Amino acid sequence: MALNVIKISRVSPATNTVEPLVLPLTFFDLLWLKLHPTERVTFYKLTESSRDSFFSSILPKLEQSLSLVLSHFLPLSGHLKWNPQDPKPRILVFPKDTVSLTVAESDADFSRISTGKEPHLDTELRTLVPLLQVSSNSASLLSLQITLFSNQGFSIGTSVHHVVMDGKTASKFHQSWAHICKHGTIPQHFDLPTVLDRTFINVPAGLEAKIFELLPCFSEDKDNARTLTLRPAREISNDVVRVTLELTQVNIEKLKERAKNQSTRSDLHLSTFVVTFAYVLTCVVKTCGGNGNRPVRFMYAADFRNRLDPPVPLTYFGNCVLPVDLNGYEATTFLGENGFVNGVEILSDSVKGLGSRNIESIWEVYEEGTKNRKLGTQILTLTVSNQFGIYGSDFGWGRPVKTDVMSLYKNNEFSMSARRDEIGGVEIGVSLKKCEMNVFLSLFTDGFT
Repeated sequence: MALNVIKISRVSPATNTVEPLVLPLTFFDLLWLKLHPTERVTFYKLTESSRDSFFSSILPKLEQSLSLVLSHFLPLSGHLKWNPQDPKPRILVFPKDTVSLTVAESDADFSRISTGKEPHLDTELRTLVPLLQVSSNSASLLSLQITLFSNQGFSIGTSVHHVVMDGKTASKFHQSWAHICKHGTIPQHFDLPTVLDRTFINVPAGLEAKIFELLPCFSEDKDNARTLTLRPAREISNDVVRVTLELTQVNIEKLKERAKNQSTRSDLHLSTFVVTFAYVLTCVVKTCGGNGNRPVRFMYAADFRNRLDPPVPLTYFGNCVLPVDLNGYEATTFLGENGFVNGVEILSDSVKGLGSRNIESIWEVYEEGTKNRKLGTQILTLTVSNQFGIYGSDFGWGRPVKTDVMSLYKNNEFSMSARRDEIGGVEIGVSLKKCEMNVFLSLFTDGFT
């Protein structure tokens, strides 16, 4: 797949603001300081559009609406800074700050790479996502790329530093951009994240300090961890492939029935989230096979907007999610015939117990799991929620045909989102080495035959 970069431009927010904006990072922001950027590519099909009309009509609309939406999401145009004399990083936004927008053209087969139903090389899609500039004391927060597939469609690639916003805020940005592009304005019911006041994040004193104590666990240079340098990533080799799998509502109901039949318990929380996560978890653990005594650690993010006292406003801009860590298990728990139901019971208890657990207890488990992680631990993290509704973002040329999270492999993640054309089903994004993917797909499909 050949990619031709047409231009790299700088897009500024459509605002007359003259005062700089300074945002200190909160506990929920600092959690993601070392995580690699969240990368996503979303595909839009164009039924009737020439190359000339794309560059003369469609692209200007996308650029103009991006400028307008950035005025409502002002922190995205700023930078993350951590000067040696500062106790912690902060976000700085100056009046002339801009966001990088790359415009490119690809000769790839749009239909093939936008379906994702067959495994294809991870490196092929990575060209559709821009790099985010990160150094030891400064980092961009958002970078964008629009790629034309002539006479077929276009894609929007985003790379976002997690310290600036979580998935809920990121989804709101994409939807708002699309709505402005199509309609010229944003409706009031969108509840734009306009609240920047960090005092709404009311967490116990001392938690922020504990995050800084963990930084060496994410750094190659243990003695110089107080920088913005990202944690070491898994190398993405040429044999890493990705695929998008679907579970229909019927599939979900079958998983719920299986859990009921295999478990001796009657108190299970059998949500789509629980049974899907448990099913993917057991397939991934079985794919790796090997030593049944190896440690297994899996995580998901819980939204704390309604769990703090007082609750955080719905219009708060920033992060408000905490990783829920499930560790202390061995692969053998998930390898046998009861592997799936074991996963369901563990996740069910975790989700049900969130209401009675305080933030300190959840943090302590994550802290212990990070500090005492054993060599050879198999890690799997769920990213993105099936509640974000990314498929509803129509820029004026129809809803997306496909959306992919590109940062799965290097962050040991899989993604879950609502299916495009069915209420109740889910799409699952998985990225593995090719030899592992073949085994995984066999296990995944065998569960429904």
